[in-house]
Amino acid sequence: MTVPLVAEDHGPVRVLTLNRPEKLNALNTALTRALSEAFTEADADQDVRAVVLTGAGRGFCAGADLGEFSSLTPDQPDAVLERAALTAKLQVQARQLRVPVVSAVRGAAVGGGAGLAIGADMVVAATDLKFGYPELKHSIVPALVMTGLVEHLGRKLAFELVSTGRLLTAAEAFEHGLVNRVVEPDEVLPAALEIAEHWAEVEPRAIAAAKDLFYRVADLPTDAAMRAGQDVNALMRGFRG
Repeated sequence: MTVPLVAEDHGPVRVLTLNRPEKLNALNTALTRALSEAFTEADADQDVRAVVLTGAGRGFCAGADLGEFSSLTPDQPDAVLERAALTAKLQVQARQLRVPVVSAVRGAAVGGGAGLAIGADMVVAATDLKFGYPELKHSIVPALVMTGLVEHLGRKLAFELVSTGRLLTAAEAFEHGLVNRVVEPDEVLPAALEIAEHWAEVEPRAIAAAKDLFYRVADLPTDAAMRAGQDVNALMRGFRG
């Protein structure tokens, strides 16, 4: 039986590969749960200093597996609520880890897959990227991925993507700051590994503190953000010993 997620260590870098290529790595409950658990395990492993998230086959992730929707109906409220909670957790989990995460994205990254891609700390995209939120075309609201989209894009473009289902190319995604680098499809994973290996060379407490502070100050008023920075400034004096 094929496992939905493959984890491989490249020295201190853990590569997590979505492994449903025949479904363009669509997120069913099993894969969603496996990835969430893999993130937790990587974060708890002191030998892991960075994570690469990628997808097997020709696409990164086609979003939610619509084949499961027949069982996620109002007459099954417990299953609906459990899946919603699991999906919501996964969409923000990468930024909450102590270790930095880079996504290596080629082909389709749509819906929940788009949210996973930009939920990483950095994104390497292939020239064949197709990025967007086509849920409304299937009479579905992109409810659990909308927060991340609005955080990353201006409101006008974000609403265009949600309401029309238009897909962005790699060049457009780069132009709008959704991805850090654009490379040829066969270079996506090597480029992401290069970034992760660079992170792995940094003192782990320092990069964990930098990542935590980065996301905290984004949500704080200036004075509170500066006080948080002062606290970390004092803490970091012990990192070089």
